[in-house]
Amino acid sequence: MKPTLLVLAAGMGSRYAGLKQIDGFGPSGETIMDYSIHDALAAGFGKVVFVIRRDFETAFRAAIGNQVERRVAVDYVFQELDALPAGFTPPAGRTKPWGTAHAIWCARRAIAEPFVSINADDYYGKKPFLAVAEHLAKPAAAGGVPAYCMVGYPIRETLSDHAAVTRAVCQVDGAGFLEALVERLKVERVGTGARYVDEGGAVQTLAGDEVASMNFWGFTPAVFAGLEEHLSRFLAAGSKEAMGGNPECLIPTVVGDLIREKAAKVRVLSTSDHWFGVTHPQDKPGVMQTIREMVDRGDYPSPIWT
Repeated sequence: MKPTLLVLAAGMGSRYAGLKQIDGFGPSGETIMDYSIHDALAAGFGKVVFVIRRDFETAFRAAIGNQVERRVAVDYVFQELDALPAGFTPPAGRTKPWGTAHAIWCARRAIAEPFVSINADDYYGKKPFLAVAEHLAKPAAAGGVPAYCMVGYPIRETLSDHAAVTRAVCQVDGAGFLEALVERLKVERVGTGARYVDEGGAVQTLAGDEVASMNFWGFTPAVFAGLEEHLSRFLAAGSKEAMGGNPECLIPTVVGDLIREKAAKVRVLSTSDHWFGVTHPQDKPGVMQTIREMVDRGDYPSPIWT
């Protein structure tokens, strides 16, 4: 069974001040996700599902969807504030989407096969799609907990040159399985390493080779039940005032909970491929230059959809 690519493209891009999901970065106006979709199709993926917002559906289809639909089966899922588990309604004052765990849960009716979930505004490289597709093709162990996977990148390779970022740092056991994800705030590059601000406000250092999750996950449909349970807990635990403050239910948090509860195991797949993404407007020129260099080397055609 060919895996599906799930592209999370419903974010509001508040720090970028625009719809970076459909912004042009390639020589012919390609978006970042165009390159991820190209790599996924080359790795044997059989379908693409986009999680978007209804308010930019027309623009999204024109910029991305129409091109992809000519090459592979495509479905669209809408991440909406009132798309919640039974018994829950959005509180007054809620304006933002509910986060990445909610975005993936919204796709539960569109996916019945193993799938990879990625961010629309991140470039992950070619090899990770091959590695995750190979992992997902392995038969599940009889009677075992669901076996998922994620691609990890050295944290030094995931930092912005322009501003501090938040990163989920992975604790990996000796067998290569994820033990925990620890969110580090205000992470910034320092030489070949990094520093961040801990919960108490103190500055801590990182060597730079710590494994960071960039939301490249390999799941089976079994994850949807776990997502619904944890999303329900998240909604039940929040006061009306807290929900109005726009907290989000994030996939690294949910995966960490599933691991602690022994409800899943996650293989960490390391890669030498380069990651890059766009968080701030100042990141755009560097991303455009990197893509131009890849095209000039012959890594991708230009235009990408020929």
